[in-house]
Amino acid sequence: MTTGSDAILERMMALHPKVIDLTLDRVWTLLEKLGHPERQLPPVIHLAGTNGKGSTQAMIRAGLEAEGKRVHAYTSPHLARFHERIRLAGELISEEHLTEVLDECYVTNGPDPITYFEITTCAALLAFARTPADYVLLETGLGGRLDATNVVETPALTILTPISMDHEQFLGNTIAKIAGEKAGIMKRSVACVVGPQPDEALEVIEATAARLGAPVIAQGQHWHVWEERERLIYQDETGLLDLPLPVLPGRHQYENAGAALAALRHLGFGEAAFEGAMTNAQWPARMQRLRTGPLVEAAPQVELWLDGGHNPAAGIALADHLGRLPKRPTHLICGMLNTKDASGYMTPLAKVANSLTGVSIPGEANTLSGEDTARFASDAGMPASTADSVLDALQTITAQDPHSRVLICGSLYLAGAILRENG
Repeated sequence: MTTGSDAILERMMALHPKVIDLTLDRVWTLLEKLGHPERQLPPVIHLAGTNGKGSTQAMIRAGLEAEGKRVHAYTSPHLARFHERIRLAGELISEEHLTEVLDECYVTNGPDPITYFEITTCAALLAFARTPADYVLLETGLGGRLDATNVVETPALTILTPISMDHEQFLGNTIAKIAGEKAGIMKRSVACVVGPQPDEALEVIEATAARLGAPVIAQGQHWHVWEERERLIYQDETGLLDLPLPVLPGRHQYENAGAALAALRHLGFGEAAFEGAMTNAQWPARMQRLRTGPLVEAAPQVELWLDGGHNPAAGIALADHLGRLPKRPTHLICGMLNTKDASGYMTPLAKVANSLTGVSIPGEANTLSGEDTARFASDAGMPASTADSVLDALQTITAQDPHSRVLICGSLYLAGAILRENG
């Protein structure tokens, strides 16, 4: 029998509206009944975007903590346990505290319809309001304008990471429409750090900023970042920073690092924060090397990696990173949701991978079947097959190519299942 926070989370699922209609009305109603915890928070840094939100948040948190600051952080989805979504003053929320705030929100909400994300976001805000800290890092779940996190009237700073096509059924079918929803986190007179954007997204962001009188701190205009001699160089009107490369792997992390540095600099922090952001950030399932656990033991000579990226932009970033690693036969074990652009994700990877094995994501109703995943890979130009599980796929690859590189990829839900299974 399920107990504690898991039991309450299961009960919360039953409150879900029959149709998802993005609105803040349910959130405002519950927050009012809870005494408006969103008005009792430390300074808030609010992040939205399609790619890089979590990595950018992790770098900012590492930078703030390097300066001795106590930082709350909210992120989604979780990988192995729900507790990962709520970090209180640097530590994952305890089971006791999580159960307490979830139960309070569940009882206060009563039988009224509310989405799982909305009610759990209210629980996070309640926990943040009751625990002393210096900053809150809030990451949107979906979109921005009508996202449950968009209830803080005057954040200290907003951040828009790269925007691309994703969640079109909720946010719109063009980059401009999606950018309009993401830019909904911008607030009157509050500065916004903007990562690299397609032109049509940047136009929408700049128009929103002009309407709100919100200063924009944009990549390519107000700050620049690049690699030089295996160092990260960041430049803005204040001057040049020469730093270690980000500990999070991949060239796409340079731009996320740039946004984190722009944020830290705007907030008035210095060298300790900049160094900490580059060297101390931790963000699992983003080109994470697996070095221990049953999967590693099953294929000890294989170089095993895990990544949760799932859209075409993530496919491009992954392909770029894999192409820069030392040459080694590379095989993908891939599981995706049926709501994602599998073809767009796999096309860039076909240039760097020797094969793909399609698997279904265990326990996930919206999984793409292993057969369909393999078909998309084959259409993209990759030799493709299927397996009943990641372990079966790994054992087959190992038998044929024991010294290869294997990347388990395609979904954060698959990555979460792997992290739970692999301990």
